[in-house]
Amino acid sequence: MKKAIIVGSGLVGSLWAVYLSKAGYTVKVYERRPDMRKTQMSAGKSINLATSYRGWKALDGIGLGDAVREIAIPMYGRTMHLADGTKIYQQYGINNQAIYSVSRGAINSKLMDAAENEAALFFNEECISVDMEHNSCYFRNTQTGHFSQESADVIFATDGAFSAVRYTSMQKMDRFSYSQNYIEDGYREILLPANEDGTPKLESNTLHIWPRGRFMLIALPNFDGSFTCTLFMPVDGHQYCFNNLTSTAKVDEFFKTTFADFHQMMPNVADVWETHPLSSLAIIRCYPWHYSKTALMGDAAHATVPFYGQGMNCGFEDCTVMNELMHKHDHNWELIFNEYEKVRKPNGDAVQDLSLHNYLVMRDKVADPKFQLQQKIERRIAELYPEKYFPLYSMVSFTDIEYHIALTKGTEQENRIATFIADKQITQDTGNSEIDNFIHSTFGTTL
Repeated sequence: MKKAIIVGSGLVGSLWAVYLSKAGYTVKVYERRPDMRKTQMSAGKSINLATSYRGWKALDGIGLGDAVREIAIPMYGRTMHLADGTKIYQQYGINNQAIYSVSRGAINSKLMDAAENEAALFFNEECISVDMEHNSCYFRNTQTGHFSQESADVIFATDGAFSAVRYTSMQKMDRFSYSQNYIEDGYREILLPANEDGTPKLESNTLHIWPRGRFMLIALPNFDGSFTCTLFMPVDGHQYCFNNLTSTAKVDEFFKTTFADFHQMMPNVADVWETHPLSSLAIIRCYPWHYSKTALMGDAAHATVPFYGQGMNCGFEDCTVMNELMHKHDHNWELIFNEYEKVRKPNGDAVQDLSLHNYLVMRDKVADPKFQLQQKIERRIAELYPEKYFPLYSMVSFTDIEYHIALTKGTEQENRIATFIADKQITQDTGNSEIDNFIHSTFGTTL
């Protein structure tokens, strides 16, 4: 039986371990950290995740989808909380399409349980280096200091944005390209507790956004009635930035003036400000994604920022594609890896571009009446011609159209819709029946 080593027991590593085991491999998974199921998750790493079509496809592919659905909450749209207290709801898709809020720790634990049924998991094992010529991994136990060596037929690095495999081994290879770019903004998490009777303080089946132009606060629902909230804001150099919030009084005043309705729900927000640390956000690009029989997957290959909710979904899609190629090429890993990186690299780049673009949408555009009108028109076209027209958000979240194709087509459609609105002089006051007539006459025969 062929042997496989996976470095990293996170979301992608645990899922891929199950796929490999079901394909007939003896799988060993090595993780630098302690078993997260037995310890509290490290602060700053618990941003809730949004599972969408690509993620469900990967999970359902090995029968894990239903187990994850038990811990996921559907969000059918986003609710904007404007500065004047107004709330605006925008539906994500059509026919009750939803993305699903899930705790990072909860879904990782589910996947680790599944992996443990299929593979051997080793914790507190730090990868020191990989001999990619001889398919050997070298580990140091972080508790005992013991060094060990393991060999396998194939090795997968799923050890995150700051991958040890990539850093210690691949980045030393000739002609390996690598870039690491931190965006100007950081994030800090805040837990909004449920009411005393356990009921939520906000509507549960929606993503909540407080867009404020250059920064924003978001909230995703949890099963206990609480919300995982995250403030994204420049670290420094702006009127509103983390480095200006240097005291409890300043934090309190900041929330009172910029997120008044949130402050009313959580008047003690300044007291819990330090519960989670200020964390940074980076985009990492590299190429190639493999050398010999060692390959990068997930964040190790294409770490992104979280503003499209696609980091996990993209990593899970790596598993779907790798599995398809594994069977297509009958376990010939040279052919598999060559096609894998050629197919997935453009999509890894595209999901990063999409994520950065969607940050601008979430923190600024969602509150813009012009953008809201464009979203309304797009959604109506999709309702009238569902087999022909897919808005960018729908292509990314509710299909498995390749990310780079969705990005290109979405940009073209955005320009087309803007031209359509201008040509027909459509405004917020234009009646729905008139809009429908414009859509039929303009798009019905040309889509």
